[in-house]
Amino acid sequence: MCGRYATTQTSATLHQAFEIDLANSFVELEADYNIAPTKLAPVVIGRRDGDVSGGAPQRELLTARWGLIPSWAKDPSIGSRMINARSETVAEKPSFKKAFARRRALVPADGYYEWYAGQPRDDGRKPVKQPFYITPKDGSVLAMAGLYEFWKDREADEWVVSFTILTTTAEDDLGHVHERMPLFLEPQAYDEWLDPAPRQTDELLGLLVPAAPGRLDAVAVSTAVNNVRNNGPELIVPLAPE
Repeated sequence: MCGRYATTQTSATLHQAFEIDLANSFVELEADYNIAPTKLAPVVIGRRDGDVSGGAPQRELLTARWGLIPSWAKDPSIGSRMINARSETVAEKPSFKKAFARRRALVPADGYYEWYAGQPRDDGRKPVKQPFYITPKDGSVLAMAGLYEFWKDREADEWVVSFTILTTTAEDDLGHVHERMPLFLEPQAYDEWLDPAPRQTDELLGLLVPAAPGRLDAVAVSTAVNNVRNNGPELIVPLAPE
């Protein structure tokens, strides 16, 4: 799964990375080194005005709450259990099926965190989990495949936009840390993935290809990331080899 990640991108850098139309979707962003469920985070979506058949969809930037809240949910608490969607079953699950069909997104990230569970301690207690920060070797921005949804908060009389991140089986280089990882999309798949126009399920599933091995680095980092109140560049500093 993916339960924490980091992004330091601004609207300007995301415009360069994803060719976003900032004239209609400029969002003020702050660096966040410890994005956790229920936090607001940037997502890239696709929109079409008028004719749905011509050209590529317009890419827009917005902020959404991490943890997808289905439109039929009675309250937003269900979102905390829907921060991830398994790519293998996302087209079938009632909670994700509608969003997968029409509301797909890219979730930008500098990197994400996973926790490695070591061997049990001598006294029988559970092992201390070691956090790892996993990030592209070339310093590029990750485009995690996501879904987004609209939910009406009737008490506040406002709409809440929420999202989930798709996961897949971890590639060999990272499988020793955790068996699952976010599913990343390559630039050539952005338009098709973001297009809200109707598409065949098999065509969409064909875009969900696990990342090629060797693209990412995993480094051990401080357990300070365990506390969501901690937030700063020190969280991604690699620990000394020992």
